[in-house]
Amino acid sequence: MKKITLFASALILGSSVQAQLFTDDFESYAVGSYLGPQSTEWRTWSATGEGTPEDVTINNNQANSGSNSIYFSSTSTNGGPQDVVLDFGQLYNSGIVTWGSSFYINAGKSAYFNFQGSNTIGGIYAMNVFFVNGTINIDDNTAIKLSTVYPEATWFDMEIVANLDTKIWELKIDGQSVGKWVAATNTLRYVDYYPLNGYQFYVDDVMFDHNAYSASTNNASAADLALGSNFAGTNGSPSFTVVNTGTTVITSFDAKLVYNGTTLTENVTGLTLAANQSTTVNFGSLPIAAGILPAVANISNINGVGADDNTSDDSTRIVINPIVPAAGKMVVGEEGTGTWCQWCPRGAVYMDRFEQDYGSLDLWAGIAVHNNDPMEVTRYDDGMAFTGFPGAKVDRFNSLDPSEMQPSFEARIQVAPTATVEVGANYDPSTRILQVSGTFDFQAAANSNYKVAFVLTEDGVTGTNGYAQSNAYAGGGQGPMGGYENLPNPVPASQMVYDHVARDIRPSFGGYNQSFTGTINPGDQKNVYYTFELPASWDADNMHIVVMLIAPNGQIDNAGRATISQAQANGYDGTGVNAGSTVGLNNLEQIDASFKMYPNPTSGQVALSFNLKNETNVEVMVMDIQGKVIAQRAYGSMNGSSVIEYNAAGLTPGVYVVEVLLDGEKITRRLVVE
Repeated sequence: MKKITLFASALILGSSVQAQLFTDDFESYAVGSYLGPQSTEWRTWSATGEGTPEDVTINNNQANSGSNSIYFSSTSTNGGPQDVVLDFGQLYNSGIVTWGSSFYINAGKSAYFNFQGSNTIGGIYAMNVFFVNGTINIDDNTAIKLSTVYPEATWFDMEIVANLDTKIWELKIDGQSVGKWVAATNTLRYVDYYPLNGYQFYVDDVMFDHNAYSASTNNASAADLALGSNFAGTNGSPSFTVVNTGTTVITSFDAKLVYNGTTLTENVTGLTLAANQSTTVNFGSLPIAAGILPAVANISNINGVGADDNTSDDSTRIVINPIVPAAGKMVVGEEGTGTWCQWCPRGAVYMDRFEQDYGSLDLWAGIAVHNNDPMEVTRYDDGMAFTGFPGAKVDRFNSLDPSEMQPSFEARIQVAPTATVEVGANYDPSTRILQVSGTFDFQAAANSNYKVAFVLTEDGVTGTNGYAQSNAYAGGGQGPMGGYENLPNPVPASQMVYDHVARDIRPSFGGYNQSFTGTINPGDQKNVYYTFELPASWDADNMHIVVMLIAPNGQIDNAGRATISQAQANGYDGTGVNAGSTVGLNNLEQIDASFKMYPNPTSGQVALSFNLKNETNVEVMVMDIQGKVIAQRAYGSMNGSSVIEYNAAGLTPGVYVVEVLLDGEKITRRLVVE
């Protein structure tokens, strides 16, 4: 390890030579020992975990230079516990910060790191970088800024040059530029290396540097090149950003894009682009080809007088390896959220991003599963069992933060489904009866352990009491978050519109256990259907139907999604297996909204209050968090306004589950005993 000051000695070198602020090749550390106790620059996320499993040990199994490196491998389902941070020594908010690391990522494994943009760890994520299956995805909490490729199972050098004045960042792989972008956050203090669940990677030869920046007179810079699609066989709408990084107003320039033998040009005029302002250049439709191919965009003839003062930043280049989706595959993303959750705006931003990028391509079905607010569907929330909020599961695999869904999505969209799914429907607006069918064309053998679940979601949901959104991003202190940084905390209900809201899941969270019978062969076609009665408060014109094919392990194999009108156009098929109906249950469904349990928390009596519009058989069960029944009683037939009291004074303090059965329809609430 070596730390180098800004200037080397003129007495030794004969002149003043600028050097890097920090480099570390890990050669001076003891192999097998933790890094933190041996270094003043490295620490752990908590700042108290040096020399513990939160730290990383020095190893000599792999090295880019010398014999030593550091190795990250997650041993926790939630990632970590390794979480190692390099401190830049101060918060940089101007000039050019250059950071570099060498990485070795085994084939089929992944890596992750992030830049922190405040003095407080966890305060602002300036940038997230994911390495999965040969693809790097970089996002800055507003959008994916860059996707490119990296070599697997070999050492490669990665360098990021962040100009905090122009806000243009550049990524280099093995010394070659592979993309530039305009970053939303332009402050830097730490870089954090953290293995998510199943991630494994080596790091060597870490460095960072800082230099001042001075703008030239006439200069334009290119960044943010995107082809508009990362899926082979689709048509992209390419674009890139031009920033005036000089001091002279830019009025015109010529733009060119070259990709896979195609050249697109634009002559941009009529501008009054002042210093630090930017404009977007949009090209026409561009077919996206399979394979690893470069795309280059450049600008020329600035203000009609030819080259500008710095031609080195007039072009931007990306290298993409478009994903080839499996035929007929749709990935389901289920997000855990709640209006009470101050960090949940992050989930909404990422769900909206996925809907924008992949929903229109019929590759993604996003579902917002609310917790402990007026939009909660208890059976759905209980089934997801999120351990934190916001939370997310992609095809019901491991729990993730919503910001971590991209790698899982890219992995799942390439997995061939057992069956493709077409959603059909028949809807009567007068009775509000919605008949939904799922037609399954099996591509592989299956059996009766596969199940089907039907989900209804609604966009544009608004309300009053309980609909204000808690917002930790208010004021911008936590960095940008899709516009929530410009909204108050809480965001008033009058300003909130909720999308992808889960309205119902039937016949159960895990699916109908008699969806299929016997052995199913490739080429077989099966049909399962369900009938809903939509409450009057739901907007049928703003709803989606999601039909899930659930594998025997409980994960989602595939899905189909359609609006009600799209499903009607597909046609309803009421043959095959009838998975059930909600017709006649609306009175019970309305109880979910009016059902109250109070006081909660409690140390004594707790009251269960509800209004029954018809004669209903009522049963109440109290269970501990492991599902052990503590108390159970059948109250027989009840009607009208009803209150049931339960004495919790004898219970050990903790969390319990109260389950109310109304003619077999379940309402579940959590009870906290103090």
